[in-house]
Amino acid sequence: MAAIGDGGDLENRMSAKHHRGIGSKGVDRTGLGPPPRPAPLVYSDLTGDDVASSSQWTSWLVPMFVVSNVMVFVATMFVNNCPAHSHGPNRHCVATFLGRLSFEPLRNNPLFGPSSRTLEKLGSLEWDKVVEKHEAWRLLTCIWLHAGVIHLAANMLSLVFIGIRLEQQFGFVRIGVIYLMSGMGGSILSSLFIKNSISVGASGALFGLLGSMLSELLTNWTIYSNKIAALLTLLFVIAINLAIGILPHVDNFAHVGGFLTGFLLGFLLLARPQFKWLARENMPQGRRLTSKYKPYQYILWLLSLALLIAGFVIALVLLFKGEDGNDHCRWCRYLRCIPTSRWSCDDV
Repeated sequence: MAAIGDGGDLENRMSAKHHRGIGSKGVDRTGLGPPPRPAPLVYSDLTGDDVASSSQWTSWLVPMFVVSNVMVFVATMFVNNCPAHSHGPNRHCVATFLGRLSFEPLRNNPLFGPSSRTLEKLGSLEWDKVVEKHEAWRLLTCIWLHAGVIHLAANMLSLVFIGIRLEQQFGFVRIGVIYLMSGMGGSILSSLFIKNSISVGASGALFGLLGSMLSELLTNWTIYSNKIAALLTLLFVIAINLAIGILPHVDNFAHVGGFLTGFLLGFLLLARPQFKWLARENMPQGRRLTSKYKPYQYILWLLSLALLIAGFVIALVLLFKGEDGNDHCRWCRYLRCIPTSRWSCDDV
């Protein structure tokens, strides 16, 4: 998730003071051929025939999400109408040939986008409006808003790269649930820890998809051939993205909240049946399996369900009681920003 910075900030966070301005192997002993194998998520040793035998869905929801985000951004710029309020020597809109779709001055928004006032009007995440004015709908609407063209392009490229492959393998219902619930999870955690600025962006939902990729790999561990390579690669990608979030003016709490939500949802929604279950019709009557999933998959399912429900309930209760998450976790502020000699975290 991103927030918008005021003045010359190169990240997307805007101060509340200025309008609250962002991838198994088996041996065929029956002569009947192996059962269909699901395509691994990251790395695979499957041959082309194996992949072709795997069930695949046509991805339409993720492209629809991309189109929707772009349309919302265009509508946001239309509402923003920079030329109508760009008065004064330092209030020159960018790309004025776009008319009312032109961008705010770069000194106000270096990401080529609208003002923080417009984002606030259209549903950005803002603590006092969510808690004090009971506008809980902002927990969801904020994931469809973006601070600028750069912010939108980065998130949509990530969504296409991650989401289409997942939707092809697991279908639109499960991936849609993970995307939306992860976005909300990120918004809730962000609201618990950040009170003095607004946040927008789909980063929490995107981190949820990354989290679900990790839990899918773990819960379906036995079906992968290059499991260690897949795990290390995925952990590296996740670590790099989370590390970027400790820079100032980046809402890393939304990233962490979305990741944890997606990680738990992956155990719930992305478990694959045992290979022997898929081939049960070809087995002798006395050797057929009675369980679709392995015991450890059921255990992970129950633990994840309990943690997910408890996490959402506790977080929402604390949020609407007006609690400040920083009072319950003093070190958590370092998830948001780590001070160095090059920058300070006092104003974030």
